[in-house]
Amino acid sequence: MTTFVDRVELHVAAGNGGHGCASVHREKFKPLGGPDGGDGGRGGDVTLVVDPEVTTLLEYHHRPHRKATNGKPGAGGNRTGALGKDLVLPVPDGTVVLSPSGEVLADLVGPGTSFVAGQGGRGGLGNAALASPRRKAPGFALLGEPGESRDLVLELKTIADVALVGYPSAGKSSLISVLSAARPKIADYPFTTLVPNLGVVTAGESVYTVADVPGLIPGASEGRGLGLEFLRHVERCEVLVHVLDCATLESERDPLTDFRVIEEELAQYGGLDERPRLVVLNKTDIPEGQDLADIVRPELEARGLRVFEVSAVSRKGLRELSFALGELVTSARAAKPREEATRVVIRPKAVNEAGFTVAPEGEGFFRVRGEKPERWVLQTDFSNEEAVGYLADRFNRLGVEDELLRLGAREGDGVAIGPEDNAVVFDWEPSVTAGAEMLGRRGEDHRMNPLRPAAARRRDREARRKDAAQREFEEFRPFD
Repeated sequence: MTTFVDRVELHVAAGNGGHGCASVHREKFKPLGGPDGGDGGRGGDVTLVVDPEVTTLLEYHHRPHRKATNGKPGAGGNRTGALGKDLVLPVPDGTVVLSPSGEVLADLVGPGTSFVAGQGGRGGLGNAALASPRRKAPGFALLGEPGESRDLVLELKTIADVALVGYPSAGKSSLISVLSAARPKIADYPFTTLVPNLGVVTAGESVYTVADVPGLIPGASEGRGLGLEFLRHVERCEVLVHVLDCATLESERDPLTDFRVIEEELAQYGGLDERPRLVVLNKTDIPEGQDLADIVRPELEARGLRVFEVSAVSRKGLRELSFALGELVTSARAAKPREEATRVVIRPKAVNEAGFTVAPEGEGFFRVRGEKPERWVLQTDFSNEEAVGYLADRFNRLGVEDELLRLGAREGDGVAIGPEDNAVVFDWEPSVTAGAEMLGRRGEDHRMNPLRPAAARRRDREARRKDAAQREFEEFRPFD
């Protein structure tokens, strides 16, 4: 059963914002106390956070679809809807977040590092927030925005100081088992190691981690064997160790050929051929292995490489190897630039930035794109004429109508707002006559004009009383 997964496809969906509420305050002797609809709650975010306790992406392999909760709708009495609960997904240290096309979106290194994978939708405004001196009693509210949905690819790149690379069955697992307390699977057949193994090594005052990477074969950088799946685990390692088998039973192989093949694969993968490296001639406890090591060692040293003859069985040369690796790791750490705290960069938009574009598409058709127009369309309830009129007002204030006129748009031309696969299309009518203006004067709502029967009778009685008093006054006229 799979226990280690280092690449998964994750489908995240943030929570939708709650709808705003259109409500009118009512109480005894005050049937129309003004709008009191509350705003909708914001949808929850989906956030990836590095957790040191998590070492694999197995959880997302079994459950790739994750969704945050939605915000609650607003209510009357100026009650705001509850916020959606954020969804926090723990990932291992060294996780890279990619788009389906391969674009790197985030490189999560260090405990607590986070990345917002899905932004929750904003809650819609209630009619209380939409009221203004010109629109005192809005009969509509804004809808909540849908949450962001994304398809992501998560790749785990093991974070270690030293990587052991070499052919299958070269003795890498045996070597890491005697250098550290790691206990990888060891057997006498190829591809015993199917997942990277990590071990901690202490050499004097130097403490570093060693990664045992599954064996590489010719063509590994192009997908042969298991190499392509695990070469990315070598990317973060500062030091590379070539483990060469000096007691191989395959006639077509020898340490120099193995070294040349692995070097070519590292170079073809990209960026790995420049790392500090040394060579380990393994299995020299066997007489044939020691003889072969004596033959190839001078040629490897002539290339400027440090060579160590070791044996995982007799533990020959392990102490010298561990201290040499400690020196290389210490030097690599000292050469790395000092990490600075992440700065929060604020990039405000220009004051005169329109925030939208209008482009003609064929005869009599235009497309409007921009964050604000597309968001406003999603927030509009098109079954409410007053809401449509409010949307037209917003477009007019933003300058969309002026831009359409400048481009030569005429009444009746088609206007699409949004991308081709999800756009709202309507016939353009200039001068903004598509909604609220047809409902009467600003601030009035014909749905509030009819009075309750008791209030109507009371007003009739007051009117008749005033008329009677006026007639009596005119008939008396004491000063005439």
